[in-house]
Amino acid sequence: MGRAFEFRKERKFKRWAKMAVQFTRLGKEIVMAVKSGGSSPDTNSRLRTAMQNAKAVNMPKDRVEAAIKRASSKDESNYEEIVYEGYAQHGVAVLVETATDNTNRTVANVRSYFTKYGGSLGKTGALDFIFSRKSVFRFNPGEKDLEELEFELIDAGLEDLYLEENEEGNDVGVIHTSFEDFGKMQKAIEEQGLELISAKLERVPMSTAEVTEEQAVDVLKLIDRLEEDDDVQAVYHNMAE
Repeated sequence: MGRAFEFRKERKFKRWAKMAVQFTRLGKEIVMAVKSGGSSPDTNSRLRTAMQNAKAVNMPKDRVEAAIKRASSKDESNYEEIVYEGYAQHGVAVLVETATDNTNRTVANVRSYFTKYGGSLGKTGALDFIFSRKSVFRFNPGEKDLEELEFELIDAGLEDLYLEENEEGNDVGVIHTSFEDFGKMQKAIEEQGLELISAKLERVPMSTAEVTEEQAVDVLKLIDRLEEDDDVQAVYHNMAE
């Protein structure tokens, strides 16, 4: 079946092993949310979203509560959010979101990964013409009529609504809206009674780079290494599926 197939299979097993990494990232997000808006999810929409995302990946409730308590302490330092941009091999754009308490360590690590895997780190803003920041919500569609739902969410800023398949082969509803309409759409989704799986601000590529399966393996090696770093919160790329 070839090198590309074996790499994809290996990558799938790695994703299953990344639960601990997800918990660490969500713990950071909870800390940043509490530091910026307080410890009550009722009045802090960022914290409410982080808690929802933690629930979606089965993060233990005691770990969520511990993160909130830790963040409420004056002794707990906050994290600085920094975005790094560059190119992997074969002209694929890669954008890396980080949350760090040591910027020197983080930039050195990110630069070393790009160099090791044949890429190059660029200047901030270099990829603004490739990625657009969007509010992305995923939900359980159930028996919901998507055409009717689309009509109901237009006033909340709906830009796109579609189904995608998750790793278990189940349909997941996906909603896109602008970065600015995150709060409005989140409220509209709650009013519709949808079972929200996750709510995130994501970087959506406006153009894609076509690569062969063999070239994709080269790019995914860099992406995997970036995602393994404790300071990295999310990695986006414009490689065509």
